Amino acid sequence: MDMQADVLVAGGGMAGVVAAVAAARAGADVLLVERWGFLGGAATAAAVGQFVGWETASGRRVVAGIAEEVVVRLMAQGASDGHSCFTMSTGHRMDRVCYDPEVLKPVLDSMAQEAGVRLLFHASILDAQRQGGTITSVDLLTKAGVWRVRPRIVIDASGDLDLLARLGADFLPLDEGQAMQPATAMFRFGPIDLAVFDALSPQDLAALSRRGVEEGRLARAALHASRIEGTRDAWFNIGRLAFDATDPLALSQAEVEGRRQSLAASAFLRDLVPGCAEGRLVAFAPQIGVRESRRIHGQHVLAEEELRAATPFPDRIAWGAYPMDIHPAKGAGLHFEGFGEDHAYAIPLRSLLPLGFDNALVAGRGISATHKAHAATRVMPTIMAIGQAAGLAAAMAARGNAAPASCDVPALQAALREGGAHLP
Repeated sequence: MDMQADVLVAGGGMAGVVAAVAAARAGADVLLVERWGFLGGAATAAAVGQFVGWETASGRRVVAGIAEEVVVRLMAQGASDGHSCFTMSTGHRMDRVCYDPEVLKPVLDSMAQEAGVRLLFHASILDAQRQGGTITSVDLLTKAGVWRVRPRIVIDASGDLDLLARLGADFLPLDEGQAMQPATAMFRFGPIDLAVFDALSPQDLAALSRRGVEEGRLARAALHASRIEGTRDAWFNIGRLAFDATDPLALSQAEVEGRRQSLAASAFLRDLVPGCAEGRLVAFAPQIGVRESRRIHGQHVLAEEELRAATPFPDRIAWGAYPMDIHPAKGAGLHFEGFGEDHAYAIPLRSLLPLGFDNALVAGRGISATHKAHAATRVMPTIMAIGQAAGLAAAMAARGNAAPASCDVPALQAALREGGAHLP
């Protein structure tokens, strides 16, 4: 079967959903392809359970637009208590929005359908074709066999950038001494006496998590939990899995190890953590949550120095404020570098544009950024802001029969502001 689309979005994670909704609202015919039977990516399939990184350390919000609309809709469904702050067991203050991953699925369904996005679930990227710098077609493996899509513009929001990898795109290497951040297998645990658990100080949590690591029952020194509104359960983010997520055999083994770590961690919670004595492991996340894999080599490689300097790129399309949060591949610690009380940083359109391609953009954690800069820009509020920009840029390019690189940047920025995005 052959299909046409103004914009093909590969991957229905949070960046891909927001990109698809933004493009469709701007008038484009959008096809969103997702390998699961639901949207949300790491937010649902990996059950991360919270969106972190909306604001500066002083509380100034720098992500809004469609991302904030997601929060409002979750709250209307009783699936989130909205924006809040907490102190991590590592001692760092962090803002967040906790949510129920199961309710997030129909919320995203509704947003996509209301915008007119065509959804194609249970479909995987099989292959793709190009002529020079133009992606001419994409082959999808579906339940009905191979379907071919002929898009005008492509947004690779697949996380691992599988579509661009099929086409021989250039990816950024790690520097000497660097390793990709490890992944985490989330698990749901409960019931919890939340009053008792929430009363634990950061010092208490740090001491307990260190004991868990020393006894070999926790993979890393953390007891991060995202409570589920209306229940006494929480999703725990306390695993550590160092592997290459683009290696099928390594990925398979990591899924097995993730379940082992989760089972051991749930027993530790029940045995030693106040408020958790009556709890049990309720569910494993359907898939591992991957922090880092491929990063595209784009027209601009966003560097950590530019984040620290808050470089005001003329082609800025999104802002972020999340710190550089690097989970080491070895050991149980964490490198966490904040940027100052009211510090935020800009992300340029050029970091979404892959070198060697005329009709493609990247949305999500795989944008063109160094390993350290990626550690800040990878979180879901920021990638939703990036997704909104990618979707609008794609719709504008399709409408004008032009390349995204030739996008009228002031017009794009004006459209983002009109759509509620934070873009000073």
